[in-house]
Amino acid sequence: MTEHADRQRLHPLPSRPLRIAAAQAQAEAGDVEANAATVAAMVQDAARAGARLVVFPEKFLSGYEPDLVRADPRRCAVRPGDPRLEPIADACRGTGTVAVVGAAFHDQGELYVSALVVDANGELAARYDKQNLFKSEREIYRPGAAGCTLELEGWRLGLGVCYDSGFPEHARAAALDGCHAYVVGALFGVGNGYHESRTWFPARALDNTCYAVFANHIGTTGGWNACGSSAIWGPDGRPLAEAAVDRPELITADLDPQALSAARDAEPMLSDLRDTTTHTRTWCQIG
Repeated sequence: MTEHADRQRLHPLPSRPLRIAAAQAQAEAGDVEANAATVAAMVQDAARAGARLVVFPEKFLSGYEPDLVRADPRRCAVRPGDPRLEPIADACRGTGTVAVVGAAFHDQGELYVSALVVDANGELAARYDKQNLFKSEREIYRPGAAGCTLELEGWRLGLGVCYDSGFPEHARAAALDGCHAYVVGALFGVGNGYHESRTWFPARALDNTCYAVFANHIGTTGGWNACGSSAIWGPDGRPLAEAAVDRPELITADLDPQALSAARDAEPMLSDLRDTTTHTRTWCQIG
């Protein structure tokens, strides 16, 4: 039995579907209170649509806004125990919904690009810090030290932030931890962003026979023109839902254990995966 097959035995498939949502909206530059109110309202919308979890774009609570965050982290970055998160906590607690919210996070003098997990009790249950920083981010933020897996109703959900999704190893690490879905808040821009997202996310889904969930910004943020088009893909890499390019929207899809099982039966790459770290290679110079 391969290492992955053993992990799958320890983390069996969920027993029932889970409805998940991706939210996109225009972030107000540097205004955590206003953006938290938007998140709270969209959490309530997601609950009315039957979703148990809703994911928001990268650094949505401040907007992407690296210059603002660097100049005034007390105003633009969230900190431990931040009272500005209370509207989100109230919305999650009142609806029984989980929110994954993008934020710049200020902790012990360091800044991180984080995904904050507010659970159905309104508690900050987890924080994932982006591990693969984009080149312009490395002057401001520290990279995260570890991945993050959530478990909700038997579904294991691996978190990523934007540029993480460009690295196959990142989603593969989640899959090898037994994840059934790869959940990412991001900023992809007009120009190459739509092409990148429509290449990376279906690939991450199919390579790992897992669902892939992508929440993107709309409008302008941090000097970028976002391309919207938040989307959810099935474990066969096919699209299940897609938002518009330029308007606030909430999309949902049901993560289905039967579809997940069928995809993994049809495409057994994970169960057939060998430990490549122990492979030897041959080398030959030609010509």
